[in-house]
Amino acid sequence: MPEFRDPTLRVTLLPRDTNKYGTIFGGIILTHIDLAGAVQARQTCGPYNFVTVAMDKVVFHKPVFVGDLVSFYTETARIGRTSITIKIEVEATRADSQETVRV
Repeated sequence: MPEFRDPTLRVTLLPRDTNKYGTIFGGIILTHIDLAGAVQARQTCGPYNFVTVAMDKVVFHKPVFVGDLVSFYTETARIGRTSITIKIEVEATRADSQETVRV
């Protein structure tokens, strides 16, 4: 992805999104990945109906904490006749230090 980019989606996650370890549930992140993909698909292809058929691979590198600003960056990788493939990267900017990490 390009060095300078605007996120497709940006959210701050709340205490209700945490697991027993105090970090954000992976499923919450997956939900936002799905939403970011839908936004990118619509921006790329127009006002069609889209459904998620598969998420090829999701690897979590770092945890996300309450208050982190989480950014979802998307890029259209391929457009087929009846499908679209979207690459999504997730970063979190820490609330306490402003450090940005790859999620």
